[in-house]
Amino acid sequence: MKKYLVFIAIIGLMFGCNSERKNSLSTESVATLDSAAVASDTTATAKIIKTADMRFRVKDVQQTKEQLGAAIKAEGGTIAEFSIQSQIQESDKVKYSSDSLKEITSYRKEGLLVAKVPSEKLDDFTNTVAKMAVFVDQQSMKMDDQSIAYLANRLKAQNRQKVIKQLDKSKKSRDAETSFYISDDYIDKRIENMDIDNRVKFSTITLSFYQDNTVSTWIVGNDNLYSYRPGFFQRLGLNIADGWTFFKEFLLGLSKLWALIVFGLLIFFGIRAYLRRTKKA
Repeated sequence: MKKYLVFIAIIGLMFGCNSERKNSLSTESVATLDSAAVASDTTATAKIIKTADMRFRVKDVQQTKEQLGAAIKAEGGTIAEFSIQSQIQESDKVKYSSDSLKEITSYRKEGLLVAKVPSEKLDDFTNTVAKMAVFVDQQSMKMDDQSIAYLANRLKAQNRQKVIKQLDKSKKSRDAETSFYISDDYIDKRIENMDIDNRVKFSTITLSFYQDNTVSTWIVGNDNLYSYRPGFFQRLGLNIADGWTFFKEFLLGLSKLWALIVFGLLIFFGIRAYLRRTKKA
């Protein structure tokens, strides 16, 4: 009996050692695979996204925009967006001649430019921009580390790829539908990493610049219709002529009523004669 118990104990120890060895080997294998995945993956390098902002004053907005475009092209970057606008501060019109006015306008011109430049040249580019400015109002740069998010997307994409291969071997319709959704998620993770790679390679910089208030004058047509009327004496002569014309037209109008005038005169003299006879009687 004792020999039997000893034999069972020996077998138990042997299985226990084997299971512990298998567990240690399994853990070691997982750790080795994880280390190999990180070592063989490009995510081992830091994924730093740089963004910068600058606001500054310049002598001429249009000229500065052209200089910035040339500098961005020289650094191997591209312009993503730009706009130039003028805000009128004050405007007035004064009489310049009988048919023209002088328009005087005070305005403020501002420009906005968003560019993408290689990340390794961002510092040099900001220094170049600072030299174009008369005065720098504000300058900032932000660094966002996306290494963990990149690695997570990469490992999730690898897991989804393995699951897709396993589901593709199955001919069940439910597995096919699941494979479809997992494939979409796999594509999303790949695209997210492509976006991170692009943002790491090219930094986004937003440039806001303006110039001092500018006063411009130019001659414009007189839009006041009263100014186009003739002079006083000319208008007086015209009015006298118009009055004579009106008087002649009045006489012509009366001439059309000659019968009524004669009939009225006859009635008037008849009544007058009748009244005289009545008084004598």
